Amino acid sequence: MKASPQAATAAEAFEKTSMQRDAFLLLKDMIEQGRIRPGEKLLEVQVAKAFGISRSPARHALRALCEAKIVRPLEGRGYQVAGRPKAEHVGQIASLGELRIAPLPQWERVYKKVEQELWIRVLFGSLRITEAALAEYFNVSRTVARDVLARMHSVGMVGKDGLGHWIAPHVSADKIRELFEMRAILEPEALVRAAPLAPAAEIERMHAELRRAISNGPVEIGPVGQLETDLHINLLDHCPNREIVKALQRTHILFVPSLYLLDSSLSVPQGTMHDALEEHLAIIEQLRRDNVRKAASSLREHLGSAATRWLERFEIFSKAERSPLPPYLSPFKDTGATPPPVPAAAAHRR
Repeated sequence: MKASPQAATAAEAFEKTSMQRDAFLLLKDMIEQGRIRPGEKLLEVQVAKAFGISRSPARHALRALCEAKIVRPLEGRGYQVAGRPKAEHVGQIASLGELRIAPLPQWERVYKKVEQELWIRVLFGSLRITEAALAEYFNVSRTVARDVLARMHSVGMVGKDGLGHWIAPHVSADKIRELFEMRAILEPEALVRAAPLAPAAEIERMHAELRRAISNGPVEIGPVGQLETDLHINLLDHCPNREIVKALQRTHILFVPSLYLLDSSLSVPQGTMHDALEEHLAIIEQLRRDNVRKAASSLREHLGSAATRWLERFEIFSKAERSPLPPYLSPFKDTGATPPPVPAAAAHRR
């Protein structure tokens, strides 16, 4: 099968985006773990060589770290790792070794991109997904496209109508309210069970990152998305009751990771974002004091406020100009003859 120029360009762009994201996350983890130290220097060509990627994704990964205030640009070239450096580390080029970023399997690369589109688009209406167009767009076989849709079907993200068409159902404002109600019931209990199993270092890292985000002035959407993920997904994943964790996975569309939700043009009031971070900080501080029940109570209150903020964001987002649908997606209007599939609201895969 020969891909169209548009599809080939899209596939190439996605490959670059995937490598950029992987490089960003790998560098971020190395900095957080202390393998790359404050004051040390990172160079574009060095990152590209160490990770086995081209300079373009290396450049964008370093810029993303800069936007997240994890590194800062140096005069001339390169970036310096933020924090309080020791004198001997200042200006020293960080040691990365060779940590090759392996390309994702075809189905997984396509899955992540389609997932990104659907998590955003279903907020505005139901969609039909055309298998053949999806395969052509990403320059993959129909078998790969079918595998992607089957995997999405297995977690309830898409379903089929009476004619056998793949459908991603609308996530309405009412659905958002229901998902927040579900979170308010389950998340506090999940936190109570997860807290004794969460490493102290993880709690301390979250505390430090929250304090840094609050004190750094204007809050960016990207770091907020990561902090949301840290508390509501990563921390609660320590809950030993996996049925609670699986149930909560149905709610994860409410805080799409910042690297998925490309909404830099979305104007979210700064006050609401600072309020959210202050509430997160209150929860984490209670955990640091081993006041787990108090932390759970604070989490429940936070979710009540978060529901209001999310619906405000939904209103802003609904009025924003949206880009055209990719050719494998088209609007779907249910005629009422066949009940639409019941969504799992873009369940978080593990």
